[in-house]
Amino acid sequence: MSYNIALNFEDGVTRFISCNEGETVLDAAYRNQINLPMDCSDGVCGTCKGSCHQGQFELGDEYIDEALTDEEAAEGKILTCQMVPSSDCVVEIPAASTLCKTGIASLTGTVVEVNLISPTAIELKLTADDDIAFLPGQYVNIQVPGTKEVRAYSFSSKPGSRELSFLIRNVPGGLMSSYLVGQCKAGDKLTLTGPMGVFYLRPVARPVLMLAGGTGLAPFMAMLEHLKAEGTDQPTHLLYGVTNDDDLVCVQALEQFAAEVENFSFKTVVASADSAHPLKGYVTNHMEDAPINHGEVDVYLCGPPPMVDAVLGYFRAQGIEPTSFHYEKFSPSVSAEAVA
Repeated sequence: MSYNIALNFEDGVTRFISCNEGETVLDAAYRNQINLPMDCSDGVCGTCKGSCHQGQFELGDEYIDEALTDEEAAEGKILTCQMVPSSDCVVEIPAASTLCKTGIASLTGTVVEVNLISPTAIELKLTADDDIAFLPGQYVNIQVPGTKEVRAYSFSSKPGSRELSFLIRNVPGGLMSSYLVGQCKAGDKLTLTGPMGVFYLRPVARPVLMLAGGTGLAPFMAMLEHLKAEGTDQPTHLLYGVTNDDDLVCVQALEQFAAEVENFSFKTVVASADSAHPLKGYVTNHMEDAPINHGEVDVYLCGPPPMVDAVLGYFRAQGIEPTSFHYEKFSPSVSAEAVA
């Protein structure tokens, strides 16, 4: 038996490795030609210290207190030379991937179809030519064919599948948008690098509030696919805001999630005063069903910078500090800026 271990490096790169039963994360990484920080490999120096808050593992008692204290272990700190997983795990490595003699993985994908699903949104579907793993909410960089330019897009598809999908903002005159709308056809090859990003769904231990703006809905689609597969007993509520009626996409898919994912609900909001939509304004105007619980909530937010800033301001004004707050800003034609 083996387990999938996601190594999250401090520069945002994620590498997945296979760890055999009874094998330490450090040994598995070296077997996969990833040189994690290490001096002794005996639980003495503490150089290989990281953290793990997702997954099951054993640390044993072969390390000394100077390398890892009981208090640190209780906080989720680990020594990769002592950590033996008993399930899939996510391990945070406090070092850049380049210092560990690894980097961003690269693969190719074959275009299946490109759909202009609204005047402002494109759905791109690919089949990965090799297996690809990612955490629900992460993104990849996709190279614009014929150029050296890349654009960052979050997966909107189910983790663990070679069938990939992305929601892409249709930017008039944009390099990637122009290619997708004017040139791209089924069978074309695209180069992807990643996965990357610290914006991903953590273990669901309390209510979850998801806030999406425009094509910032994409990572939440991947998160909902994960919740559909894994299940949750916690209330999960999505507020999805757009500028105009035509900008609303994937509503039918959200309705399907609401029917199939227990405890999931959602609302759509349109900002334009000319809209006929029943809920107008911004997501912060429609928080009455949000499971905030006086701060006992995990908040995930993805949208353009003004939306992110407005939501952060809303919580400050309400004097509410969520248990955890994860957000990702995106802007046209640049890579996403992810902040945990």
